[in-house]
Amino acid sequence: MRGQTMITLHHLEKSQSIRILWLLEELGVPYEVKLYDRDPKTRLAPAEYKAVSPLGTAPCISDGEITLAETNAIVDYILDKHDDGRLRPAPGTPHRADYLFWFHASQGSFQPLLTNKFVMLAMTARAPFFLKPAAKMLVGGLDKAFFGPRLNAFMAEAEKALGKSTWFAGETLTAADMVMGYSMELAAHRTGMDAGNYPNAHRFLQQMRAYPSYQRALEKDGKGTILL
Repeated sequence: MRGQTMITLHHLEKSQSIRILWLLEELGVPYEVKLYDRDPKTRLAPAEYKAVSPLGTAPCISDGEITLAETNAIVDYILDKHDDGRLRPAPGTPHRADYLFWFHASQGSFQPLLTNKFVMLAMTARAPFFLKPAAKMLVGGLDKAFFGPRLNAFMAEAEKALGKSTWFAGETLTAADMVMGYSMELAAHRTGMDAGNYPNAHRFLQQMRAYPSYQRALEKDGKGTILL
């Protein structure tokens, strides 16, 4: 380990931070985890977490004088320090392109679509009674014209990829699976992605949930669910 610093994961409950907890457990490197509960009323990060995270979002780590947010930036930072190439296929290797696509597609395409779907559902649920019909019409129109088709197309690609290999980038676990895993859990919860319509994706979730380092991460999390 460079110097004497130890990575601290500022772990916000029911957030994308579970990806980093899983990564650290899989690598088996020393780290510290600080747990933060969401505000019980707003369900947002508490003030003490926002004081650490530069964007007030999860995940966030600190390492000596460095504080870093954004999932993929954190994953690359940790892998630069601790991975021997096992979790990140090297340039020129057969699964490098698959790794790059799924590693970045999760945050660049999949997660934003799932977040927008959650926001739209919340907007409908929280609208005043007399505005609910208009809110449902607006949300339904957006979902039918834009969010729904894009989500379906993305999940179809994920299903096809997982029909060709055990994991998203070959036959062994990579960081792309760790980043995609949280989004796949959300898709199962929010879009009805199940064994009937997406059998390969369902199989991925089952093997992820059974993976020893993921189970250890859930134990460290201690909340019983990673979903908000």
